[in-house]
Amino acid sequence: MGDKRSDLILDTVSGNGLGAKPTLDVDTIPKAKQEQQQQQQQRQIEEQQMPTICGYSQHMQQVGGPDGGSGSRLYSRQDWGARLAKQVEHFPGPAPYVIIHHSYIPAACFTTEDCMKSMRSMQDFHQLERGWNDIGYSFGIGGDGMIYTGRGFNTIGAHAPKYNDKSVGIVLIGDWRTELPPQNMLQAAKDLIAFGVAKGYIDPAYKLLGHRQVRDTECPGGRLFEEISSWPHFTILNTTATDVKSTQAAVQKV
Repeated sequence: MGDKRSDLILDTVSGNGLGAKPTLDVDTIPKAKQEQQQQQQQRQIEEQQMPTICGYSQHMQQVGGPDGGSGSRLYSRQDWGARLAKQVEHFPGPAPYVIIHHSYIPAACFTTEDCMKSMRSMQDFHQLERGWNDIGYSFGIGGDGMIYTGRGFNTIGAHAPKYNDKSVGIVLIGDWRTELPPQNMLQAAKDLIAFGVAKGYIDPAYKLLGHRQVRDTECPGGRLFEEISSWPHFTILNTTATDVKSTQAAVQKV
């Protein structure tokens, strides 16, 4: 009689205990191994795509001041564990619009680990529940002062109707209706815009908008909208009832 323990092991690997040459069944690969293989595949795809799409390295790139001093850091999709996009569509740059959002949910995050979780949460909601190709935003800004790549530059988004194919959508993670985001978040958003202009992804004469200016919504929150109304390139469009009232109120305070 053969070793029953050996037969059991062979049966687990090859599907039989008759001495046949073991063959590896993909269904027996541990889930963690499959996830690792998927992550490796994603990294390979993104490494091939990003130089062509954006012409810049997105892995922990510093986007802060031109003097090489302290500045925000740009995390890649693979850094925060993004799922593969179902489809990627591009538009020719530079983008003439920058549109600011708040996430509302998830709430503000203040550690890199939590902000990465927030990015994954938004992607899950957009991809799995809404059926979109990917997370809707071009970039996310965390309360840790870091920048997280969403769809990236020159990629059609899903964040602002009629502007998705000509804008950079930046979401500041959190609910900014009554509170102002921390200074490091605001600076990171400014750093990202300056980086995009310097690299040719954003038009130097870009128009800065709040989400509420292109559709009837509270986003990016009243307090944040008031703040960005004082930034360079902020533009009044007056396209929605919400926009008319909030823009007038914000400008009066500046």
